[in-house]
Amino acid sequence: MTIPKAALPFLPFARPDIGDAEIAAVTETLRSGWVTTGPKARAFEQAFTDYLGGNGLQSIAVNSATAGLHLALEALGIGPGDEVIAPTLTFTATVEVVRYLGADPVLVDVDPVTLNIDPEAIRAAITPRTKAIMPVHYGGLACDMGAILAIAREHGLKVVEDAAHALPTTWKGRLVGQLDSEVTVFSFYANKTITTGEGGMAVTRDPKLAERMRVMRLHGMSRDAFDRFTSKTPAWYYEVVAPGFKYNLTDTAAALGMVQLQRLPQFVQRRALLAQRYQAQLAHLPLVLPADAPAGDVHAWHLYVVRLAPGARMGRDDLIQALSDRGIGTSVHYVPLHRHPYWRDRYGLTPEQFPQADAAYQAMLSLPLFTAMQDADQDRVIAALHALLG
Repeated sequence: MTIPKAALPFLPFARPDIGDAEIAAVTETLRSGWVTTGPKARAFEQAFTDYLGGNGLQSIAVNSATAGLHLALEALGIGPGDEVIAPTLTFTATVEVVRYLGADPVLVDVDPVTLNIDPEAIRAAITPRTKAIMPVHYGGLACDMGAILAIAREHGLKVVEDAAHALPTTWKGRLVGQLDSEVTVFSFYANKTITTGEGGMAVTRDPKLAERMRVMRLHGMSRDAFDRFTSKTPAWYYEVVAPGFKYNLTDTAAALGMVQLQRLPQFVQRRALLAQRYQAQLAHLPLVLPADAPAGDVHAWHLYVVRLAPGARMGRDDLIQALSDRGIGTSVHYVPLHRHPYWRDRYGLTPEQFPQADAAYQAMLSLPLFTAMQDADQDRVIAALHALLG
């Protein structure tokens, strides 16, 4: 018997996987009386550092990856007159932080296979004003960090990795976060591999950068609230050493993150299995499937982005609508920055400057992929795509 479409629940593009353990951890924190940045946030930072293997790393918990990127660039001294190179195929947060500091992002094209930033496009965009490169590990697949770091060393540039999609992505067997960039920034937004609701983590080996980011994440104060209220010295006294920001992560969010981090291995395994099922079941449709990680490396599979092949029986927008009509949610990652009015008009950008990213955008959609997704949910998506495109 065929189930009427109306009887099927809507399948979202993403949904956080939060269970009783997370609820209990947050409840315990609420009952503790310490809900702002305190012992849980510090424990989460240490647990995250330990997960990445330590080795001199320091983790700074923040209330969003956007905040982490801003703190990283500020700590590196990026300011008016400077340029920072980044891909056009990313969320606006990657480069809006450059403008926060009065600097200018220089957008470049992506590799047509991986959709990651093209190292040769980076090289071509370097000017005397260039101070940093911000690679984005698109969808959970590592950029060519060997080439990017080599370019940075050659030209004396800093590297800040936007790793919002990249937990626990590896490159050449090393976790993103362990590489040789100045700072790596992760996101714990609701649809990421682990979530704190809103939140992020900046990771660095440079103690001076770590100290600057810690001071600037909380109003430029020399002592945070946890220090002041647990120290034997007078709680009321602190010094403002810089005009900082309000970027700290709360203990309630950190409590959620601690449990999610413990579940990360099973989350990764489930995402990989779902991605493998898509790869196998969609292989014969008129779709360009996402590139997998090289042998021996890990793709985080934050996103599963397909592109309609030439000659497909319907366009991208029609396919999105047809799937929605069947109760299946999708998304598009992303409308490239060069197509958004602010970036387009401020920097005089055109689609012709970014042929690979623009062509990918016009054909792409992100299919549902989240750890709480059941095989039957995925079978619905696969069956719908076969019915619409087969």
